[in-house]
Amino acid sequence: MSFLSNLTHIRGLIIENADVAKGSWFRVGGPAESLFQPADEADLSHFLTACPETIPITILGLGSNIIIRDGGIKGVVIKLGKNFNRLEHDTLTNIVEIGAGAGDVAVARHAAKQGLGGFEFLSGIPGSIGGALRMNAGAYGADIGDILIDARVMDRDGQIKIVTKEEMQLSYRHNSLPYDTIFISARFQAYDDDSEKLLNTLDDIKKQREETQPVKDRTGGSTFANPSPSDLMTADLPKDMKAWQLIDQVGGRGFKIGGAMMSEKHCNFMINDGHATAHDLESLGEEMRRRVKEKFGLTLQWEIQRIGQFKDDFDTCGEA
Repeated sequence: MSFLSNLTHIRGLIIENADVAKGSWFRVGGPAESLFQPADEADLSHFLTACPETIPITILGLGSNIIIRDGGIKGVVIKLGKNFNRLEHDTLTNIVEIGAGAGDVAVARHAAKQGLGGFEFLSGIPGSIGGALRMNAGAYGADIGDILIDARVMDRDGQIKIVTKEEMQLSYRHNSLPYDTIFISARFQAYDDDSEKLLNTLDDIKKQREETQPVKDRTGGSTFANPSPSDLMTADLPKDMKAWQLIDQVGGRGFKIGGAMMSEKHCNFMINDGHATAHDLESLGEEMRRRVKEKFGLTLQWEIQRIGQFKDDFDTCGEA
C-alpha cells in the first residue's frame, strides 16, 4: 500500500499481507492487506490523520465473534494492543474506566477480585470491551448498556470525542455509531459487592458455559441474535423462543457443510472441525437462515460479524 511507505513518525507496528485469521477463533479467512497496531492513542490518531479516506479501515478485536472471508480484508486492519488495556477505578464514585482492548473475561475477574459488581456477565463473553461496546454485547440477562456511562471514541479523522450511552442509541446487539468509529475506552458504573460472592458467580458462569456451549471447539459464539418478541408474535411463535430452538426445529443440530457444523451441544454455535473455510461457515449460516425463513417466515439476524471479501470477488469488500 503506497501511502504506508510515506508515513513518518509512526511508532506502532505495520505488517503488510498480515495473517489476521490465525488470531480469530474460527481460524479461517484470507490476509489483511495491511495490519496496524498503534503504539498508543496519539500514534493511532496520527495514523488516521495520514490515512487517505479512500482506504477502508477495519477494527479487529479478539476475533471471537467474527468470520474473516477467504478473500481477505482490503485496506488497513487496526488492532489495539496492550496500551489500550488499562483499567482505572475511582473509589469515591465506583466509576471504572476501561480501555477498549481489555478482554471481557479478564475485566470480569479483576472487578470481582476488587469487590466491584456489575461486570459478572462479561465472563461469558470471550471478546474485548471494544467489541462489547460495538455490539452492545450481553449474556445471562445483562448487557454492556446496563453499566455503561459513556465512551471515548476516535473518528475516521483521528479526532477524539466523548459519546454518552444515550447518543450511542443502544439496542439489542447494536449501536448507532458509524462503523469506522474506534472505541478507545469507556466508563462504567460499578457497585460494591462481596468479592467471594462475585468470584463464585464467575465460577458458576464458567461451569454453565462448559456444560451448554462448545467452548473447547473452534467456534465464534452465538451465530444469530435471538428474534425479538414482536417478530416471533408476527410469525405466530412463542414470544420467548430462542434462535437455537428455531435451528433445532429445522434439522440444524449437527448439520454440516464442508468443514463447518452446527454444534450438537448448542445448535446456535457453528464449529470449524479443522478443515472449514470461511465460505463453509457462512454458507452453513445462510442455510440455517433459509430453512428458518422457509418454515417459520422469520429471518434470523447474524450476530457473528462477517468481514472482508469473498475469494472469487476481489472488487467487493463485504461489511460486517
